[in-house]
Amino acid sequence: MNNHTTLADTPSSDAPALTPAFSPLYQQIKGLILQSLQSGEWKPGESIPSEMELAARFRVSQGTVRKAIDELASDNLLVRRQGKGTFVATHAEQHVQYRFLKLVPDQGDLNTEGPAQREIVDCKRLRASAEIARALALRAGDAVLQVRRVLSFAGVPTILEDLWLPGGPFKGLTAERLTAYHGPMYALFETEFGVRMVRAEEKIRAVLPDESQSQLLQVPPSTPLLSVERIAYTYNDTPMELRRGFYRTDSHHYHNALS
Repeated sequence: MNNHTTLADTPSSDAPALTPAFSPLYQQIKGLILQSLQSGEWKPGESIPSEMELAARFRVSQGTVRKAIDELASDNLLVRRQGKGTFVATHAEQHVQYRFLKLVPDQGDLNTEGPAQREIVDCKRLRASAEIARALALRAGDAVLQVRRVLSFAGVPTILEDLWLPGGPFKGLTAERLTAYHGPMYALFETEFGVRMVRAEEKIRAVLPDESQSQLLQVPPSTPLLSVERIAYTYNDTPMELRRGFYRTDSHHYHNALS
């Protein structure tokens, strides 16, 4: 006889009935795969085990694994390659590089325009203000890294960005390392510091530049700019970057495809 009881077995008149949380099996498998991604079992750019191997590992059907992988692929965390398998997405890949950059030229596209010329204006460690700490889920006074850079296209300064990064995960990041790395910044974070940005939230508004911003973007102070504030997250919705961008829109526009 089983003498074990649970709260659900012994309802009490003065306690609400407990309803067990339920998630579909494929969602549970998706969560287990996410745990492996987060722990670094499979690194960005590496292949993950086949659907058959994962099905055996988790003791579920291949169809369940396939559905979990489909969702992770639609979330841009995994990439399927015909005839080769499934790989961990990486910001170093061409089609992923511009995933978080929504400013596109009025004529042509990002590929025809070519990569931006990048200038690191400043890179320093400081203590987080209450506002920065709140955005990055830190305590006020914790160490953060602040980076300021200008992105130019065809020699025209177009984007001014201020970034704040938690000091711990990005220890050792310097202006020299940022300048020497020629790939996307998120690819640098991924390969050098093991931090992969998997999603971001943005707030957009129109602003007028202050004196420093107008000088760096080479525009009059009366020029309206697009202000884009982004918080980027790694796995488990952990915030890893606060970024404030100021965009010139005289030859570019913000483009976002909704689906």
